[in-house]
Amino acid sequence: MYRERPSVLPGAAVWTKTPGMAPRPVLPDGCTDLIWYDGRLLVAGPDTRAHLPGPPERAPEAPVVGLRFAPGQGPAVFGVPAHELRDLRVPLAELWPGDRVRRLTDELAAAVAGRAPEALQAPGAVPGRALEAAAAARLRTGAAPDPARGLIARAAARGTPVRELADAVGVGERQLHRRCLAAFGYGPKTLGRVLRLVRALDLARSGMPYAQVAVVAGYADQAHLAREVKALAGAPLGVVLGPG
Repeated sequence: MYRERPSVLPGAAVWTKTPGMAPRPVLPDGCTDLIWYDGRLLVAGPDTRAHLPGPPERAPEAPVVGLRFAPGQGPAVFGVPAHELRDLRVPLAELWPGDRVRRLTDELAAAVAGRAPEALQAPGAVPGRALEAAAAARLRTGAAPDPARGLIARAAARGTPVRELADAVGVGERQLHRRCLAAFGYGPKTLGRVLRLVRALDLARSGMPYAQVAVVAGYADQAHLAREVKALAGAPLGVVLGPG
């Protein structure tokens, strides 16, 4: 079972997966994640294509717990530009000081010891709160996220032309491209494609007909929607959405 709740960090979400769940493709969404998996802390960078986790060496005994940051938020937590993490899964110890990672790892290990998986999936469960507290501390002491990230993400998702977006931010197109790479891991055009896909999938999951999804999400037509889903998600829309 997969569960998700809003985080105390603006725009972020805490999610859990039950042990033994079959791996499913992780679709591009413009986000980075901090993940507690089988006693390890991992960072998932922003994806440009569907990512299918490989089979684990052994099935984890406790739920997998993750903190998914809002687009553009993660780099301030991890201390590296988003494009350096693009399409990667790396140990948190490669990005944070080792003693800090060890303390957080020990805290999480103690939190899950002896607890039933169901208790660890509850909205206020300790592992999720520990990830949030660690991320919040980094946001208080590290470099602030790009102040224009919200404006950029909203405008890119609407399909705003790059020149207009650069004007709205008050920078040139090259500087906008550099800022997008640092904050989101993509240039502004790719960011727009990814965020439009996220919106389209949300609309389709609500039961909206595919032709209407295409119009509302800003695609030229349903065929355009189908091509973009196949290009970014790696499968037709019906397969991506799964059964019923």
